[in-house]
Amino acid sequence: MKLGPIALLHKFSTVIFAVLKPLGLWGVGGLALLDSALIPIPGSMDSVIVGYVHAEPHKFFLYCLMAAGASTVGSLVPFYVGRAGGELFLLKRVDRERYERMRDRFERQEFFAILIPSLGPPPTPLKVFQFAAGVFEMRPGPFLLATFTGKMMQYLVFSLLTIWFGPTLIHQIREMMRDHHSVVLGVSVAAVAWLAFYIVRKVFDRRKGETLPGE
Repeated sequence: MKLGPIALLHKFSTVIFAVLKPLGLWGVGGLALLDSALIPIPGSMDSVIVGYVHAEPHKFFLYCLMAAGASTVGSLVPFYVGRAGGELFLLKRVDRERYERMRDRFERQEFFAILIPSLGPPPTPLKVFQFAAGVFEMRPGPFLLATFTGKMMQYLVFSLLTIWFGPTLIHQIREMMRDHHSVVLGVSVAAVAWLAFYIVRKVFDRRKGETLPGE
């Protein structure tokens, strides 16, 4: 029986997962790199991190650092795919006016547009946002910083929860987030937006002696 492209990709990623997972820290890096570079691994990276941290809790920071760094490097694949031909791809599906509005909204909050989805575990559509960052020509430096910060925070939270409460709690949290994903994402966006507003207001108050425009 001939396998389709999706089935072949799944089979390939399963083989790669089986080869890399026993390699410890380097396996974490390899899996994170592939998973972020358009080759999804079975399960999710946060589940992989939980397994490693549960087995070797004293190495939790190294696992998080390796996974976040490799994920950041791998994210350059959807980013540059978007930069290379994403504009034509979008313009085939939306008119120019809507495209310009999308670009303007993204450019006003581009750092948070990458940071927030980078914080979220699957099924957060992170690659869509990374593709959009390439399409709208976000600078690579802020893109990499936002991606690394978000993934590092995500992996650290899951690792610490695993150390303190065990992996069972993590699986329960992931199931809850999957079942109520839109609510969780909405609350996360609101929280980060409030934090960004608070920081900007403090910058105006302390450095310039001004209040934030609009207050």
